[in-house]
Order: sequence, then structure tokens, then C-alpha cells
Amino acid sequence: MADNTFFGRLRRLFSTQTVVQNVGGKKLRVVDTDRSQAYKGATNFLTDRYTRLHSGGQNQHGYNQTQQFMAQRLSLFADYEEMDNDPIIASALDVYADESTMKNEFDQVLKIHSDNAEVKKILHNLFYDILNVEFNLWPWCRNMVKYGDFFLKMDIAEDIGIVGVTPISVYELERMEDPENSTEVKFSTLSQGYNSVGEEFKAYEIAHFRLLSDSNYLPYGKAMIENARKTWKSLSLMEDAMLVHRIMRAPEKRIFQIDIGNIPPNEVDNYMQQIINKMKKTPLVDPKTGEYNLKYNLQNVTEDFYLPVRGGDSGTSIDTLSGLTFDAVEDIEYLRNKMMSALKIPKAFLGYEEQVNAKATLAAEDVRFARTVERIQRILVSELTKIAIVHLYSQGFTDETLVDFNLELTKSSTIYEQEKIELWDAKTSLGNSMIQDKLASSEWVYKNIFNLNEEEMDRMRWGIVNDQKRQFRYEQISMEGNDPIKSGLSFGTPHDLAAIQQEGDDSAGGEGGAPEEGFEGAGRPKENPHYGKDGSARGRDPLGRVGMRAEELQKTLTNLGLKKKTDKKIIQETLETQNEYDNYLNKKKAKE
Repeated sequence: MADNTFFGRLRRLFSTQTVVQNVGGKKLRVVDTDRSQAYKGATNFLTDRYTRLHSGGQNQHGYNQTQQFMAQRLSLFADYEEMDNDPIIASALDVYADESTMKNEFDQVLKIHSDNAEVKKILHNLFYDILNVEFNLWPWCRNMVKYGDFFLKMDIAEDIGIVGVTPISVYELERMEDPENSTEVKFSTLSQGYNSVGEEFKAYEIAHFRLLSDSNYLPYGKAMIENARKTWKSLSLMEDAMLVHRIMRAPEKRIFQIDIGNIPPNEVDNYMQQIINKMKKTPLVDPKTGEYNLKYNLQNVTEDFYLPVRGGDSGTSIDTLSGLTFDAVEDIEYLRNKMMSALKIPKAFLGYEEQVNAKATLAAEDVRFARTVERIQRILVSELTKIAIVHLYSQGFTDETLVDFNLELTKSSTIYEQEKIELWDAKTSLGNSMIQDKLASSEWVYKNIFNLNEEEMDRMRWGIVNDQKRQFRYEQISMEGNDPIKSGLSFGTPHDLAAIQQEGDDSAGGEGGAPEEGFEGAGRPKENPHYGKDGSARGRDPLGRVGMRAEELQKTLTNLGLKKKTDKKIIQETLETQNEYDNYLNKKKAKE
């Protein structure tokens, strides 16, 4: 009989580790929280490839194969703990966690996208108020990067959802898959004794964060520092050997050249030994017995050399033999560079290069590292999505709203955003130029430059129409004080003005148009006459100076009947009048 209780239905929801929901019509939304489509079926049992990889022998099927498998994992964890004590490895783990859990421009670690306002509100409460991802996501990410796995037990309450989570150490929990049905997954704590039985958890109770990069490590993940483990061991041994070698060779020594004079060759050794004993033996009195003893200092790395000389080299002398001065560290640098290559973190950001450009984040310096961070973020988002689905299902969401959301962590590199903006800018400029130059239609640009299909082009065109409607509404509100949506009317448009004009024509009757004499008060307003214009009382040329020449002066005087004596006086008065008028205009302009 089917289990129709809440937890029974929740178990069936995650029975295949894949949640499938119909989101309308023939469209499906698949949430593969376990990444089973990528790695499921790569191995059929826990000890298939993992044991062969690390034991070097054939797969041994037997009663204790799970214990053998866990023993192999624990040996790796022991190495990871030692690696975490290394300054470079520890800094690398911190950098991975820092870059994967950055805050965006809105001061958010995790961004929630959903068209359903209620779903968005519930998930915001889950992640920021219950799980506190702003603080907890950093250690979760660091442990996953360090061990390759991280287990999070969810405390679920019916009709309420997730009320809390409890991290479980990788030392204490194992993942068990049915060899005959790989979708049947459960988790169990490791037994602490012969008769003890570990606690079992269903798949929906555990969020298993794992770095799925190598199928040989299934069903667990592969740590980010695993590729550097062998090189780290070699580097540690090389550093220890270098220190021992330098300590052994560093002390200075002295060479005592003893003049042996005419001592026979067969007595030279005894003579030299007597001198060495006198200089190297320390007199010691036993405080208990009072016996006198000569304590002998054994030869060590700091001992001096005693050489007998005679003849031309006679004469006792003491020379100093300097210690080792060895500065070559090429072998150390080679192994260190090799380890950093395995970590995929640029050397400059671990303190080994001084020339660092002023960038906002580490990923902005190295795009390859940004891709690595993005892969870690996808794994985090996958399990956070599983937690969100469990929480929504517990609160009664069972239809398409169960998967009507997307989670997004902040991209660590701004280069991606800049490249995307530059690409869209180039596409937009190309499309505009092709349409303006009449080289291609807008439909061709949509299809070949922006890669839109017919349905997407229709949606784009309708979106443009809606933008125009919205812009018209804004203009009506700002220019006319009218909201077309509320009033249902428009004001001040050419159509409105033409309609008003038509109404006026209809009320006037006839064939329309203005009467011959025009409407009363219609036309351009009359302007006051201006000096020097046709409307002026004195006309366009009040002084009559235009075109006046000496030859025409006499003719003008004759026609006017003026005499020659009086001519000069009239012209003089005219010039004075012009000067007075010019002065008046200049003063008026100066006051203005």
C-alpha cells in the first residue's frame, strides 16, 4: 500500500533524484539535483573504480568492501588535513570560498529569480532568515572544496518546511546506492562499534554537495586539492631536505695546522692525538664521587680539522673554513609552480609576485580561474535548489510553481559582464547600420544577428509596441496632466487637434474653409511699425541716403527747387539728425 503521508510523498518526489514538472503545454522543467544525467551509471557500486584507483589491486568483493572503501577515503582525508596546514593550500581554500560567495551590487550573496512573488518571498525567508547563507555558505563551500564533499542534514516539518540544517562531517556519513537501482540513494552514519548500527537518512533529508569532476571517485566528489596532493608531498620533502642540508653545512670550521718539526713520521699520529685530546677533552669532576674525568666531545658537524705540517709549511697557524652558501632554489620553485598549477590559482594572489594590477577581484585577473569558480558555484546552486524544492513542497506547492524559480550566485569576474555588453553593443551597431543602409531587413537582422526565431521575433515586436504605449502614457502625464489609462482619452495629439478643427468646420456649415475676409481676429497679430521699415511713417529710407551720389545730388536739388546756398544747410541738418538718432540708439543699447 502506498505511503500517502507527507514524508512518504516527499520520498517519492526525490525517489529518482530528479524533479520533473509540467510548466505549461508540452514544456517540462527538470531539476536534476543529483546531476544523475551527467554521471549516473558510471559506476555500479561504491568500490568499483575508487578502490582500484587507490589500492592498486583488483576489486575485492566481500563482506568488508565498504569498510575498505571508507578506509581509503579516510587516508585521503588525513592528507587533506595536513595540506590544510600548509600556508599555500590554506590560502587557496580560502580564496575558493571567498570568490564563490561574493556579494553582488545589491549586497546579496544569493539572488533569487521568480515570477511568483510569493515563491520569491518564501525562498528569501528560507535562505536569509533560516539558513543564513550570508554567513554559513562560506564554510560550506570551503569544506566542499577541501574534501570534495559536504553533507547538510535538513530538519523538515510538515506545512512549515525546513526549520534548520545541521552540517555532518565527511568522517561520519557515507552515501549508499543500490547496485541494482542506482536511483535508490540513502545515507548512513558510520557505526562506532561491532554491534552498533548507524543512523540512516532518506535522500530528501540530506543535501550532498559534491564536486563531480572525475567518475573514478563516484559516488563521492573529488577535492579541488587532490590534484596537488602528490606534488605537495614532494614539495614538503624537498623543503625538509633543503633545511637539513643547509643546517648541516652552514657552520664554520677551523683548520689547525700544527708544526710537527722533526718528529718521526710514525709518531706524528700520536703527537696529533695528544694535541686534539688536550683541546677537545673537557675536565669534569663528579660531584658524588669526586673523581676527576676528562669528558670527550664526539666528532660532529661543528668539529674542526687538525693537520700536521713541516718543512716549507712549518709554523702553527689557524685558518677558517666558511660554511655552505647555497642560494639555488630552482627545484623548490619548480615544485611550487607545479602545485599552484594544480590549484588553478594565479601566483600573484598568493603573495609570490609583486606586480599585481589594481583589479576588483582575483577572477578579474585570470579568466581561467573565473571559470573554475563558476563551476563550484553551479554545484552550490544545484544543492541549494534541492533545499528550496523541499521547503516549497513542505508548504504545499506541488504544481509548476514548485520549480518556478532560479538561484544565482554572484559572478566573481566582471570580465564576463563586460564581454557580454561589448558583444551586444557590436551586434546592435551592426544591425542598425545594415537597416539604415538598406542592406537587410529587420527580420533578417533578428534572425541572423540576434538568433531569434519567429515566436521570439513576434514577442520582441509586441514588446516594442508596449514600450511605445508606455512612453505615450508618460508624455500625456507630463505634458497634459492626463493619464490615458484612467481617463480613456488623449489630449494634444495631432489627431485630437484635427478632430477639434473638423468639429469647428461642421458647426460653421458650408463647404468648409475660412471666408474670404477671414475670421474676425484671426491671422498674425499686428506689429508696431519699426524705424527704417516699410511700415514706418518715414518709409524704408527716411534720410534718403541710399544710392545717393555726387552726380545725383544736383539732379535732386534741381527737382526740389532748392538753391545752392540753402542746399548745404539742409544737408547739414540731415546729417545732424542722423547723428542724434545714432547716439540715441547706442545709449538705449547700453542701458539694456
